Amino acid sequence: MAKKSARARQTKRERLVAKYAAVREELRKKGDYAALQQLPRNSSPTRLHSRCALTGRPRGYMRRFGISRIAFRELALEGKIPGVKKASW
Repeated sequence: MAKKSARARQTKRERLVAKYAAVREELRKKGDYAALQQLPRNSSPTRLHSRCALTGRPRGYMRRFGISRIAFRELALEGKIPGVKKASW
């Protein structure tokens, strides 16, 4: 489980990115890079990092499901992810 502060920081960044998305796009189209520099650093989408929706784990993130590999394995073994079953051959 990730620290609450790390998860809170990530959600704060996500809100800033959404808030400034239109402004950033317009400034980028104009080519006004000086004004882009004045925007908050955390409003840049490149500062976002994918985290598990359940545990907040930053590594081993599976984009298709939005959770980490560990959480995915637990849920898949419990049969809580539709269409996923353990491979055996």
